[in-house]
Amino acid sequence: MQPSPLEELRHLASRAENRRTDTGIPRVAMVQGAIPEHQLAAVYDPMVNLILQGSKTMTIGGHTLAYDPATYFVMSIDLPAVGQVRAAADGAPYLAVSLTLEPAVVAALLADLPRGGADAPGPGAWEPGFSVAATTPELMDAWVRMLRLMDKPADIAALAPGCEREILYRVLQGPHGGMLRAIATPDSAMARVGQAIAHIRREFAQPLRVELLAQVAAMSVSAFHRHFKAVTDQSPVQYQKRLRLLQARMLLVAQGASVAGAAFAVGYESATQFSREYARQFGAPPARDAQRLVAQARRA
Repeated sequence: MQPSPLEELRHLASRAENRRTDTGIPRVAMVQGAIPEHQLAAVYDPMVNLILQGSKTMTIGGHTLAYDPATYFVMSIDLPAVGQVRAAADGAPYLAVSLTLEPAVVAALLADLPRGGADAPGPGAWEPGFSVAATTPELMDAWVRMLRLMDKPADIAALAPGCEREILYRVLQGPHGGMLRAIATPDSAMARVGQAIAHIRREFAQPLRVELLAQVAAMSVSAFHRHFKAVTDQSPVQYQKRLRLLQARMLLVAQGASVAGAAFAVGYESATQFSREYARQFGAPPARDAQRLVAQARRA
């Protein structure tokens, strides 16, 4: 009996490691099993993420989204998020594959479509930069053909671009179509907010100047605030704060930095304020949280 597309995808992705695992296919990665908590709390690049086994939750701003093997997740802009993965009910490990979104690839696909093609909505001014939707048989089939290329590396250069275009086309046909169109449209509100986000990420340790960010986005200050909140579900100040805290957590866990050292490295002038905001974000003071995560990693 021939396996279903989901069963075949699980088999193909079962060679993934307990971390982001390259497939040899450009922009395509996979992961299996439990993922350390501090790695799931990160700034996520724009991507299409398909869950094959188990489930995952993502908290972005004030929203928590849940998805499982019946759904896929699209993030169209760089966003700080906290996540959690769970094994399947029968104990089978979490499995997922992802395709990093490249605006130039999306733009080339859109240019080849007839006007209004893919039956997808245009880029909306108030559309968020993240969402979850149900998979379709056509999308699953495109993913199967993509991952089969892992066993035929000589075919990747010739065939992977077509598989990538089909995956993107199927997403364009669904409720996330507007988000994909927006990242490939330079003058869309989402693309302009993305330029401001790139500036925040480069200068995250520096004082935030909303007027400068509005100039980068080519918007008035009031319009910039509205669009930034609509796309990211947080204000520019909240975005920078979460970015700083995520970076500080990495310094504490991966590099063994002191609490004060991590605080000053990410732009805080007060270690006390840093500790207070860190505990509010992660549920424990920085030193205790870092000790827990390091011990957790050693047991894994």
